[in-house]
Amino acid sequence: MDDHARDYVRYREVPDDVPRSDGADPRPQADARDPRPKADSHAPLPLSEAESPPPSDRLRPPAPWKRRFGIGAAVIVGIALIGGGIAWWLNARHYVSTDDAFIDGYTTQMAPQVAGRVTALLVQDNQHVAAGQVLLRIDPRDYQAKLDQATAQRANAAAQLEQARAQVAMQQAAADQSQATVRAADADLTNARQDYERYRAIDPHAVTRQQVDSATATYHSAQAKLDADREAAKGAESQVQAAQAQVQAAQAQVQIADANVESARLQLSYTTLAAPVAGRIAHRGVNLGDYVNPGQALFAIVQDNVWVTANFKETQLGAIQPGQPVDVRIDAVPSVTFHGRVDSFQPGTGSAFSVLPAENATGNYVKIVQRLPVKIVFDDDRVKQYQLATGMSVVPSVRVN
Repeated sequence: MDDHARDYVRYREVPDDVPRSDGADPRPQADARDPRPKADSHAPLPLSEAESPPPSDRLRPPAPWKRRFGIGAAVIVGIALIGGGIAWWLNARHYVSTDDAFIDGYTTQMAPQVAGRVTALLVQDNQHVAAGQVLLRIDPRDYQAKLDQATAQRANAAAQLEQARAQVAMQQAAADQSQATVRAADADLTNARQDYERYRAIDPHAVTRQQVDSATATYHSAQAKLDADREAAKGAESQVQAAQAQVQAAQAQVQIADANVESARLQLSYTTLAAPVAGRIAHRGVNLGDYVNPGQALFAIVQDNVWVTANFKETQLGAIQPGQPVDVRIDAVPSVTFHGRVDSFQPGTGSAFSVLPAENATGNYVKIVQRLPVKIVFDDDRVKQYQLATGMSVVPSVRVN
């Protein structure tokens, strides 16, 4: 083996605990008279010439073309990263985004308006219902009985009204008769006055005293009878007015009875609970046979129309305007980017409408960036293809330029 090969000789390490076949210590023994320090027991032993590596395994410097290839690849990758970063910045500066956003929608809380036992429950959890669809029925027998009672009272009031009207007709007839009696008495008084004046005008010696007295008495009697008939006519007219007042009272009773009938009918209709809007049933808390009371929460209907409520920082609002397009990415549907537009801004930050609003005029003040809810509506019909629920996390990106 030449000198160059000896420079690249590999060494191997012989463990101390490996015994030799002849029983001798495999470690070289230093001469006691040798002033040099004893070699380390773990020092590698030189390989024999037969165990030396072949020339192809000897260390060689890399070829020049490999170095040039590696440098060129690194330069290309660096340029690509820089170009991608610039392209991303040029595109991202036209968008304002936030991850503090979620799907929002109207929720209608359903509660009964009458008390009773649930006799029919026609919906299941998470079921979609249409507007006007019957959801629940309450035992209607008590309310049907009240409606029948109100209907009977209305019929009684109507009969009393007809009776009062008949009394008016009868009193009016009596008043007309009294007026006729007054006219007859007036005619008698006129005749008696003429006779009286005639007897007074002729020669007293031509008639007897009895005839004069009789004419005078007849005249005064007719005058008194006319006064009496006139007062009777006034009384009859008053009776007519009283009968007419009874008619008005009877009409008021009929109206009260009509209102009672309508109220009883309305109470009966409340035993059938129908969906006021279309949506899906959620948070159901009623079962068949339960006794429910007015105002008790039974379940909620989450309406089909949903939107996005994005809580942007107040420092981001300067570039956002209503009508700007928005790209909406929903965590539940990561493969689809929905399209929408900015609809409106809430007239107050979230802290302004909190249960305990901040009192910045007291104590130490620490400025905190506020967030303002922004309503974003969908302009994409694809939202109907997915089960989007209120509260889902979304990431809206508003294109501001």
